[in-house]
Amino acid sequence: MKSVQVLIVGAGPVGLALAIELGQRGIRCLLVERNDRVGYAPRAKTTNVRTREHLRRWGIADQLRAASPLGMDYPSNVVFVTRLAGSELTRFENAMYCAPGRNPLYSEHAQWIPQYTVEEVLRAHAQSLPSVELRFNCELTGFDQDEEGVDVHLHDRTDGTDTCVRADYLVGSDGARSKVRELIGARMEGTYGLSRNYNIVFRAPGLAQAHRHGPAIMYWQVNNDLPSLIGPMDRGDTWFFMPTRVPEGVKLSDLDAAALIRQATGIDLPYEVLSNDEWVASRLIADKYGDRRVFLAGDACHLHPPFGGYGMNMGVADGVDLGWKLAARLQGWGGDALLASYEAERRPVHEWVMAEAEANHAVLGNQLSAAGVEDETPEGERLRAEIGVHIQATKLREFATLGVVLGYRYEDSPVIVPDGSAAPARDFINYVPTSRPGSLAPHAWLHDGSSLYDLFGQGFTLLAKPEAGSADLDRVRAQCEAAGVPLKVLQCEEGGVASLYPTRYTLIRPDQHVAWRGDDWPGPDLLAQVTGR
Repeated sequence: MKSVQVLIVGAGPVGLALAIELGQRGIRCLLVERNDRVGYAPRAKTTNVRTREHLRRWGIADQLRAASPLGMDYPSNVVFVTRLAGSELTRFENAMYCAPGRNPLYSEHAQWIPQYTVEEVLRAHAQSLPSVELRFNCELTGFDQDEEGVDVHLHDRTDGTDTCVRADYLVGSDGARSKVRELIGARMEGTYGLSRNYNIVFRAPGLAQAHRHGPAIMYWQVNNDLPSLIGPMDRGDTWFFMPTRVPEGVKLSDLDAAALIRQATGIDLPYEVLSNDEWVASRLIADKYGDRRVFLAGDACHLHPPFGGYGMNMGVADGVDLGWKLAARLQGWGGDALLASYEAERRPVHEWVMAEAEANHAVLGNQLSAAGVEDETPEGERLRAEIGVHIQATKLREFATLGVVLGYRYEDSPVIVPDGSAAPARDFINYVPTSRPGSLAPHAWLHDGSSLYDLFGQGFTLLAKPEAGSADLDRVRAQCEAAGVPLKVLQCEEGGVASLYPTRYTLIRPDQHVAWRGDDWPGPDLLAQVTGR
């Protein structure tokens, strides 16, 4: 029987992120996917700053940058219009922080790029790692687990053969209809059917030049006729279109999609529909994220509306959190409590982000429009100005999200050591860096142009003040070596770093979150807690 250390079901961005996190640590893993992942479906289009920071850590941020279909200098504006052929209501510039350039708060800007292109970059890197195997057209049919591992039953959809693979751990990153979730008896709880939606991908040569609103990543069409979202997606004049109100009882197959786009935009062009699909927006979360040696990640354990660009990015963060912890357990320096901390850390983040996404979903073009919005009269002009002000007030939280993207914290994690400091208030827009335990380690650009993050190790990093004594640091190194905990000691004399890290020592985890800080090293008991042993 073939054996691996981790078997991952589902080769979307979540499964690929997990495979990379494991593969870069030499963990043998098999990634299986029942499909071949080929298609036009738009899925996610925003790779946010935190996800791009993970790609930087993996060494592939530049590859994703080079794959940008619209070019990195394409403006990430979101423009609200009555329709493409109509009047502008308002706009948000540099939505999602996609503009190139150095920002002191993060090491990588976001990127507007189709999810399938992101998958191509992740997949190529995963396949380059010697300990990672990818197998497509291969589906999970069942599994049996015991105290030492999981026997995973697989079916090859190409040749019809069945095999069994022995794994130390099994992870289901197999999406909203997760088979792994079903098999462990986890239930999705919350609200199903917040709205019914359509995604249409089409080719429209000349559409970018046929309106007067300038380049943008997304245009919200606010009217009483056919409110919708539309925007460029890929090379070759490829666009996406998402109507946010469709008559009840209408099936996608009944719609003339090209006519729908023509009606919504007010622009008559020969639209070539490439794909269309129907999906339902819901807010659901699993009642448990795992069962002994089996775990869930991504859409398999949480679903929410896509407004805010959180979905794929939150799933990638799941893969990162679970990945380094599984590696630590398999390499012998992490304990069972470290694996248990996965749900303890990620569930509160999921619930916060789900609430943000649902709030964004509650205000679409349907709710923003008003009778007379398209009238070419003084009253219509006044109404459009009022709606523009209302949009600025209600939609800012969807496009200026740094407080959520970088500000999430692992407050009550069993493997984080609190220092008694007060938790800062949550704020969707304003991210205030802090080295408080549980928070993302504050970022800084160094005088040589590199990022502080570039100096962190693959295991734990101890960021020490310049005045920390060499004997004390040698003692810390010896304790970590005795415990088998990978540690890199880093002393940085630049003043900008010192102001962000006020204590003598700050212990930073492999995922760049702060595990502990203080002026005196507590000894081996600290290592036992932060590694879950």
